[in-house]
Amino acid sequence: MATKKASHVLSDQEQIAAIAKRIKRAQGQLGAVARMLEEGRSCDEIVIQMSAVSKAVNTAAFTLISSSLKECIMDDKSNSEAVTAQLQKIFLSLA
Repeated sequence: MATKKASHVLSDQEQIAAIAKRIKRAQGQLGAVARMLEEGRSCDEIVIQMSAVSKAVNTAAFTLISSSLKECIMDDKSNSEAVTAQLQKIFLSLA
């Protein structure tokens, strides 16, 4: 029998909206990267735009993890230690 993996679903609607907004912005920036490549723009310009995409995605991920950790700590659920450990593992994969 498989053991159930600890997980958490973010419930803070304000944070969800902020994360979604950041991801949509990154999506637009990524589209700009594709257009820049097709237009033959300079490598410098493209790499700067790609860096912005990367930062936006990483910031969204860190915000999701930190918000989830906060909820786990504040909710004091019975599996909060397992969820916290899982979120920390995810956090470290981004570092």
